[in-house]
Amino acid sequence: MRKISLLIVGCAAMVLAVGCKEKKQAAMENENPFIAGFNTPYNIPDFGKIKTEHYMPAFEEGMRQQKEEIDAIVNNPEAPTFENTIEAYEYSGELLNTVASVFFNLSECENSPEMEAIAEEVTPKLSAHGDDIALNAKLFARIKAVYEQKDNLNLNPEQMRLLEETYKGFVRNGANVPEDQQPRFRELNEKIASLTLRFAQNVLKATNAYKKKLDDGTEVTLQLPSWEPFMQTCPDRKLREEVWHAYTDRCNGGEFDNTKIIDTLTNLRLERANILGFPTHADYVLDNCLAKTPKAVYDCLMQIWTPALKKAKEECAEYQKMLSKDEPGAKLQPWDWRYYSEKLRVEKYNLEDAVVRPYFALDNVLSGAFNVAGRLYGISFEQTDTLPTYDKEARCFLVKDAGNVIGILYMDFFPRESKRSGAWMTEFRGQKVDRQGNNVIPIIQVVCNFTKPDGKKPSLLNFDESETLFHEFGHALHGLLSKCHYPSLAGTNVPRDFVELPSQIMENWCRNPQVMKDYAKHYETGKVIPDELIAKIAAAQTYGQGFINTELLAASLLDMDYHSITAKQPIDANKFEKEHLDKIGLIPEIISRYKSPYFQHIFTTGYDAGYYSYTWTAILDHDAFAAFTESGDLFNPELAKKFRKILESGNTVEPMKMYLEFRGKQPSVKPLLKDRGLM
Repeated sequence: MRKISLLIVGCAAMVLAVGCKEKKQAAMENENPFIAGFNTPYNIPDFGKIKTEHYMPAFEEGMRQQKEEIDAIVNNPEAPTFENTIEAYEYSGELLNTVASVFFNLSECENSPEMEAIAEEVTPKLSAHGDDIALNAKLFARIKAVYEQKDNLNLNPEQMRLLEETYKGFVRNGANVPEDQQPRFRELNEKIASLTLRFAQNVLKATNAYKKKLDDGTEVTLQLPSWEPFMQTCPDRKLREEVWHAYTDRCNGGEFDNTKIIDTLTNLRLERANILGFPTHADYVLDNCLAKTPKAVYDCLMQIWTPALKKAKEECAEYQKMLSKDEPGAKLQPWDWRYYSEKLRVEKYNLEDAVVRPYFALDNVLSGAFNVAGRLYGISFEQTDTLPTYDKEARCFLVKDAGNVIGILYMDFFPRESKRSGAWMTEFRGQKVDRQGNNVIPIIQVVCNFTKPDGKKPSLLNFDESETLFHEFGHALHGLLSKCHYPSLAGTNVPRDFVELPSQIMENWCRNPQVMKDYAKHYETGKVIPDELIAKIAAAQTYGQGFINTELLAASLLDMDYHSITAKQPIDANKFEKEHLDKIGLIPEIISRYKSPYFQHIFTTGYDAGYYSYTWTAILDHDAFAAFTESGDLFNPELAKKFRKILESGNTVEPMKMYLEFRGKQPSVKPLLKDRGLM
């Protein structure tokens, strides 16, 4: 950035505008790996050469290039066609997409003050750039002209899907907003983008700010691999309460306060939805999902809420009895729940974490996930140290099908202060066919936060973490197996309440006893997990499901309530949360899975009015896996081929149509309720 700035100053002094532009462009192309292009195998981002000063010039150049491409579409003297308008728009902004993918992915796992400063600078610019495209009346007129003659264009199914989704996307992004409302619409988009960024930064900083030294010399942090085992095993009730509050009070006032952001953001989302013609933000979001309406979501969640809450109350009574023995007269509190739940689980099933973890070494679980994918889809994974990577802890794999490389997979497993908490899958590049007709393979990233290896002891996972790995790997398969033509339809670019199907179905193979024997082996002895322990894990699967489902559904319903408000109103996040959770009867011993001030899914990562999708899709994944179990073959080739078709097709076909072709009937909620012990 400094060299480019010096060039600008020097050129201004010489008043050589044309020569300045040429020199500046040449300097950027020579020095900036985004602009010069990646001279790497498979055109992987050249992580070793990318520096923070490269991002802003690359963002600016990417926006400039896309503006030129849009101008060329708009000013084309020829009549609008699918090729010169829809395809031309689809392939615009390649440089911008590349730099944005790398920057925002790394800002989640390699964050720094410099990255935060860039994000704050570029976010409003990207918002304005996006609005310049979405609100370009001449561009939309050409898209609309093609859309209105769609039945006469002899398009193939994927082309038709692209045309329909492009037209719908422009409408949803404001193309029909009256001109006099467009300035406010732009302002809303910019403010919403900036607020979601600040919300995420606050959560990361608040999480990293707390470290508690214990008497035994160890340290507990608010990262889940540290916090949750502590809450499960610490016998000191006062200490549990302190650490519980440190976790659940994050961003609720103080230096990293998010409560005011929630107030502003929720109301801005409502105002934007109203401008677009929707009564609520939830109506706006769900119009583009399988659920379609808030009522459908509430109906889905409540059919599971009732039995889950009933079971949670039974669990609560058991833990209260245990607490009363330890401390007569004490009332069970949320910071007691995990401790007594784990204690009873050990007593009931003789299933201590310390006994389970040695059989679930990270590499063994990873091999298990790879093996399932291999048996289902015939693909293989080859670790390599020869390709560029962004961090020494990130492992890189070549993904092959019949010997051909079909994708690159990065897996990044351990906590860092620069990494946000949780687990997720994303992509540095999605699969597509480029303008020249060449297939471009995907570059996929899976990020987790598991306990680091300790000396000679490898990273040992508990069973929930093993399911998390299988889950995120399922998302990765959705991206890796994509066989689409157009990038916006490929891979995981499907409705939010369908995208969790490929991930959640993988959890079923993870916990299947037959599959477990293939990968769960003691890290020291190599012995296969004994049948007795498998039986205990299986028996424990329905243990604690009252709590698990209740806290999940409470968060989902809270999300819907925030985004179903119909009139602008002051929102006190704490008061709003309490009133709405009291309304559904949540018992005080349990809180929502995420309290509002750190509920990143709905205020940062795009699950606003969409957190329900984990439950909505759970009905699908349990029903889909039932097809395999009913066939008597967990790796039934015919069913695997049909399910692979779902993974390959992205959003080129209406999702429920694909599901019905796979299953042959409407999904049933019964397999889910049975599996979770809620029948």
